[in-house]
Amino acid sequence: MVKLKLVILGMICVQAVGALFFISEIVMSILGIERQPIDWKLREMIEIGAAVALIIGLVMSAVLLTQSQIRLGRAEARLQRASSAFIDLMDQRFDEWGLTPAERDVAFFVLKGFSIHEIAKFRCTSEGTVKAQTNAIYRKADVNGRGQLMSLFIDDLIVDKPVLPKSDVA
Repeated sequence: MVKLKLVILGMICVQAVGALFFISEIVMSILGIERQPIDWKLREMIEIGAAVALIIGLVMSAVLLTQSQIRLGRAEARLQRASSAFIDLMDQRFDEWGLTPAERDVAFFVLKGFSIHEIAKFRCTSEGTVKAQTNAIYRKADVNGRGQLMSLFIDDLIVDKPVLPKSDVA
């Protein structure tokens, strides 16, 4: 990892020197500033070094972009699996509790964090109806409110890691 960082830093330095060299020549030419010519071998080495560093930078950028796209795809796949698992868990719990289709909709919105007012607007019903439905959901789920309802699902999704006893270190 340290070697890769040093290689990247070295390429950046070579690219910067090449860029400064070319830009300074152009600026001095535009401003009419006279300069001492440098040895053609040194000039060629600077140009070759800058070109090689640019090509390596291009290749590394392509590799890093490809790796980022692969990681993004994997993360999206994991998110899709987690979302699917959560929906399966919701359906299972809603079936166990015997929720009506309307109560299922309301429970889904409650779990998403929407307010009673927002849920009533989504469902084109009164807030009183949504309150009655949420109370029925809480009763059927045997919880006291939104927080406890959410914790039922969170508890099922969190995998408990066994607690290992601490060994006595002498």
